[in-house]
Amino acid sequence: MYNGVEQQRSHTTPNQTLLHADTEDKESTLIRQPTILASDLEGVLVPEIWIAVAEKTGIEQLRLTTRDIPDYDQLMRGRLQILRDNGLKLSDIQDVIDTIDPLPGALEFLNWVRTQIQVVILSDTFYEFAAPLMRKLGYPTLFCNSLEVNTEDQITGYRMRQMDGKRHSVVAFKSLQFRVLAVGDSYNDTTMLGTADHGFFFRPPEQIVAEFPQFPVVREYDALKAHIQKVLDGN
Repeated sequence: MYNGVEQQRSHTTPNQTLLHADTEDKESTLIRQPTILASDLEGVLVPEIWIAVAEKTGIEQLRLTTRDIPDYDQLMRGRLQILRDNGLKLSDIQDVIDTIDPLPGALEFLNWVRTQIQVVILSDTFYEFAAPLMRKLGYPTLFCNSLEVNTEDQITGYRMRQMDGKRHSVVAFKSLQFRVLAVGDSYNDTTMLGTADHGFFFRPPEQIVAEFPQFPVVREYDALKAHIQKVLDGN
């Protein structure tokens, strides 16, 4: 049992905290800093929801994602107008989402991460959409947003839990003394990646790679695991 734990930073690496235990021999013990992975959802662990809806409905405009339009409000307002114009309701979208499976290898990757560090999903999707996907991923912790739905099952609007919520979440984790790793694939992930201690792109489109060359790019889960392991090993 530790009493009066004192953090000494002057003789440690950025990835370590030196704790002095109140023991008879007064030996010091180096422990690994608590680490958390903040992961995007769509494009990293599951296919893009709206592309699946576009394929089901034949509405090509719904194929646009944050990979194409950086302004999320502009993107969502356009989507909601398309739903209204075509008489699509929340249950119609949910029926499509229920057919979506995680990307090949995603669940195995997520399960491996859980054996190493903490993990949380930071997404701009909505709780009303995400439930079947979370079930298929083993119910990881998810921070996302909420839809406004009327009594006729029509999506009338949406509420962001917090503007730039992914970045704010990373800031909060760091304030709790977590080392934060982050992985995403799109424009709306870049502030999260930039705020994290280590940020990675996973299968991003080439135009985003060109605009944000500071982030390492990985395209397979094994490569992403290797990057995470390298950080954990202090290399």
